[in-house]
Amino acid sequence: MQVGLSTENFVGFERDNTGINIARKNENYCELTVQYWAWKNKKAEIKGLVHYRRFFSNGKKCYMRNPQKKMQNILRIDKLNKLLEKYDMILPSKRNYYIETTWSHYEHSHHIKDLMITRDVISNLYPDYLDKFDEVMKRSSAHMFNMLIAKDEIFSNYSEWLFKILAEVEKKVDISDYSDFDKRIFGFISELLMDVWVEKNEINYTELPLLFIGKQNWTKKIGLFLLRKVGLSRKVI
Repeated sequence: MQVGLSTENFVGFERDNTGINIARKNENYCELTVQYWAWKNKKAEIKGLVHYRRFFSNGKKCYMRNPQKKMQNILRIDKLNKLLEKYDMILPSKRNYYIETTWSHYEHSHHIKDLMITRDVISNLYPDYLDKFDEVMKRSSAHMFNMLIAKDEIFSNYSEWLFKILAEVEKKVDISDYSDFDKRIFGFISELLMDVWVEKNEINYTELPLLFIGKQNWTKKIGLFLLRKVGLSRKVI
């Protein structure tokens, strides 16, 4: 899928600015504009979402391999079919923050008032999800990156719940003075909501390692993580 409102068309790609869509909001919703498009327009028994540089692995972690080796280990259809015979959903392995919770990590990386507003919206729209939200926010690990593969009913039910919450949050936040990074607010918030919905609905899921295509500067990543922890940096890692 090609996202957003660019006038350039990539050959062989479908566009998320067709049919029922929120492509105009791509700078705020990030990859979720594709999830919304697939939910509203695509007929398929299985739906999923990965990224241009993040993919599900066929089982190996491949942390230190070059991009070519990683591409050879992207999830294959035979493996996918076998997993979906046993599970209803596939998620990337959880990301661990070790020294902080998902709530405090968001606070050190973004505007915490937005997450507080999200909690209030959940309390009003889906009060029976509030305890699970609070529980997930106290953990030090989560399924991040808005990546999933799921049977259509699960994909649709999750999307309906998620976008209803985000639409209400959007009405209540003012992002007019946010940086381009911070304007990706709804993509960031949704990462923390996935576990809330999955666990509340007791979805039968499994995990696969995540492949980051391209080199990872782990020294820089760890350094920025620690700087954000002490409030000296809010750059993405």
